[in-house]
Amino acid sequence: MMIGGDKGAVDHLDPIFQALAPGRGDIPLTPGRDALDPHAEQGYLHTGPVGSGHFVKMVHNGIEYGLMQAYAEGFDVLRGKSSTELPEEERYELNLADIAEVWRRGSVITSWLLDLSAAALAKEPDLDGFTGEVADSGEGRWMINAAIEEAVPVNVLSAALFARFRSREEHTFGEKLLSAMRLGFGGHVESKPR
Repeated sequence: MMIGGDKGAVDHLDPIFQALAPGRGDIPLTPGRDALDPHAEQGYLHTGPVGSGHFVKMVHNGIEYGLMQAYAEGFDVLRGKSSTELPEEERYELNLADIAEVWRRGSVITSWLLDLSAAALAKEPDLDGFTGEVADSGEGRWMINAAIEEAVPVNVLSAALFARFRSREEHTFGEKLLSAMRLGFGGHVESKPR
């Protein structure tokens, strides 16, 4: 939880935030955090004045877009290696569900989004239950606007947002994987056909 607001009000509501927060779980403590806010280790943080929590969450969601797009594109490249457009000696029939699973086991790209991808690919290897149309809920747009106002380059994050726009016209396997991840973490159901 990323909470903005008056410090007194946030402190008063702290027991509620603490009860709702996920807690430390089994995630190792980050070295060097001794002088930093211990609430962050519990899964919630007072980020500053009113609006700051929404701003931090907006940036979080923009980063999420980029991470999801990277997974989707990577798996699209893996899947494309079996294309009949390639010379036969350069083709591979890769098991994407197995690749996702092995990457979950100590890889530098391990994440909950990869967990969701692995689960979706294990259940439905061709992701035929997804159209590949990927919606955006607004946070990515807001973050791009903030980046423009701040003159901060966000190449990956803006490309991920624009890929979602493109997905509404053309659907790749990677976009189906994006839809599967969104369903897995937030129950986001694809929009109805137009």
